[in-house]
Formats: sequence, structure tokens, C-alpha cells
Amino acid sequence: MSYFTGAEEVYHYLGGVFREANSHPEVGPALKASGITLRLDYTGPDSSLTVVMKEPEIVVIEGESDLAPDVRLAMSADNGNKFWRGEYNVAVGLAKGQVKAQGPVTQILKLVPLTKPLFPVYRELVGKKDAGN
Repeated sequence: MSYFTGAEEVYHYLGGVFREANSHPEVGPALKASGITLRLDYTGPDSSLTVVMKEPEIVVIEGESDLAPDVRLAMSADNGNKFWRGEYNVAVGLAKGQVKAQGPVTQILKLVPLTKPLFPVYRELVGKKDAGN
């Protein structure tokens, strides 16, 4: 069974960690400086996030978007959840075919280590959900 019950939870938690990044003193400036538009397509439940990482703020678009992403990643929402908990390596997922990518993936792989300070932020976000499960 999937960790998330529906797309709304994916948007709340997986989208929420990107929204929280805006105010993070280390991660926010680094992501905004990247200038990347990232599209994340999740399965189980089916959902999509477009994350515009540009100054002045990171913008998260839930669902379909007409914006053309620089990089597009597709994975299960469960793997997205595991990543933000610090339990899933995206590079290994790409190598195993669990994560599908379009575009210059090296841009995203450079950002992945920068997101590590957000792992505790995400765990706090999902804390109440975890307590109820």
C-alpha cells in the first residue's frame, strides 16, 4: 500500500518540502540560484509537481502545467517520500530504472546533496501523518 492516500497528500508533503525550502537559509538560496524548472511525475498516487527554482522564490505548481521543464523525473511517490526522509538515493534509482529522467540530469544530481538539510524539515512535515499510521 502506498504511503500517500491521494494526490492531495503528495502536493501537501512532497510539494510542501519545496515550499519550506524558500525560507531555509542554506538550501533556499542554492536552489533559487540553480535557475532550474523541475517537473516531478509521481505514481501511486498519480500526481505531478512543477518546481520553479528561480529568484525571487521557489514556486510549486500542483498538477498539470504548461511550463516546459529543464529536467523531468518520474518515480513512485513512495520513492519521493523515501528520498526526503534520507532513505533513497536518486542516482541509484536512475541506474536501476526506478527513476526515469528527461533532460540534463546532471543539473539535478548536483542539487541533490544540497537538499540534505531539508530531510529533518520533511520528517517534521510528515510527523503527524506518521503518528496516525
